[in-house]
Amino acid sequence: MGKIIAVSNQKGGVGKTTTAINLASGLGYLGNKVLLVDFDPQGNATQGVGANVSGNKLSVYNLIMEDYEADAVRKTLSSPPIDIIPANISLAGADLQMVKFEVGKEELLKKKLDKIRDEYDFIIIDCPPSLGLLNTNALTAADSVIIPVQCEYYALEGVTQLLLTIRLVQQLFNEKLMIEGVVLTMFDARTKLSVEVQQEVRKHFKDRVYRSYIPRNIKLSEAPSRGMSIFEYDVRCEGAKAYAGLANEVVKSNRK
Repeated sequence: MGKIIAVSNQKGGVGKTTTAINLASGLGYLGNKVLLVDFDPQGNATQGVGANVSGNKLSVYNLIMEDYEADAVRKTLSSPPIDIIPANISLAGADLQMVKFEVGKEELLKKKLDKIRDEYDFIIIDCPPSLGLLNTNALTAADSVIIPVQCEYYALEGVTQLLLTIRLVQQLFNEKLMIEGVVLTMFDARTKLSVEVQQEVRKHFKDRVYRSYIPRNIKLSEAPSRGMSIFEYDVRCEGAKAYAGLANEVVKSNRK
């Protein structure tokens, strides 16, 4: 049975989508069967792997709000070697439409992913930077959560609220949900601030913080604009090495 991991932090600009794209790609290059689910209305993960959805093409919106199954909406990519369920701006209206449902509105994504999870080793969900019904759907569908934390002031701001949301989802919809790990992003070893934030986060989350941290790296910023993961764009750069290390850690922790 595949492991479903949500990448979530409602604070924007922390490297959430970058982590979702490159973790999924790294896992794919390690020989795993991987599905990336873009569950953010901005569709940045979709664009970041060159799987743009335009016009009348089907997306994750059709999967959860209409009578479509995953086979109709997912795409198979060769570079990176993953499948993706893409997103576009139509997903933005789903939050409002879900509110009208009397029951089951928190489990729309779970019901669709449960049907295909056995086809994959890992399903990675890129969550929206918010705490609405879309995020609740992602956390209800997931087995665990990876939390990207940016190495800057107020790094843990927002994480507290996310942890409260995780506890609420555990109580109401998904008692097995757990924290898969915390990944430090935009780390700069030359600055005292990054070192201090790393120490603070490791003190707070202890062994749930990955050893691999993601450095500030211009290549990581450039790759999505080319529709590539970091492994196609520049596999030798520090960003690629960092995400390869993270993917290896995720695989090893799930073998235990």
